[in-house]
Amino acid sequence: KQWYQRRVRGTEAMEGKTMYNLNVMGKRGNLEQTVPSTEYDFVPSSLAITTDDLVHVQWTGSNTHNNNNDGNAGEGTDGTDRHNLMQMSGDISGSYPYTIAKASFWNNVESLTDPEATGEDIAIGLASSGHYCAKSGTDTCPASESLDKKKTKMDDKMNNAPASYSGHVLKFKKACSINYLCTRNNSFSNRSQKGTIWVRKSSKAEVKKRAEK
Repeated sequence: KQWYQRRVRGTEAMEGKTMYNLNVMGKRGNLEQTVPSTEYDFVPSSLAITTDDLVHVQWTGSNTHNNNNDGNAGEGTDGTDRHNLMQMSGDISGSYPYTIAKASFWNNVESLTDPEATGEDIAIGLASSGHYCAKSGTDTCPASESLDKKKTKMDDKMNNAPASYSGHVLKFKKACSINYLCTRNNSFSNRSQKGTIWVRKSSKAEVKKRAEK
């Protein structure tokens, strides 16, 4: 059986906004093993938006693939999906992330689903797929699940991180851009799980048009 849970995410701050869903696609395995599907990738992998738009970063995964030992090429425990999102150090051709402390992009965002979260909190949640929900806790993140207080540390391959993550609905404070990658899946074979977001400032005409809707 497969179970799905629907969550109400809307807030007043989201009303009248265009919201983009940044998710993942594909399945575990190498290029040959995943046919007719595809290897892991972000979708959309390139996103151009304005400061008046929102992006919901989220993904789903599984701990119970049944690939009959013919589709487990990848990192971490066989039969599992894991994803995360970290700012890259350099252009999209690179393969290394910034540390959280140096990932300055997150200073440009705020979460509409966790308004108390700082940029650092958001970066920690995305980097750990929610294993840590913030640095030290917020209104929606218990301190016991935070980086500072959680007793169970995340495994290097993210094996004990959640397969699915409800993420954040992000609003951008100013024009900015980010190249990002998944550190677990981008490291295997010739696989590339990367993406880019470009944010430009909304024009007065765009803001007026949306206000009239």
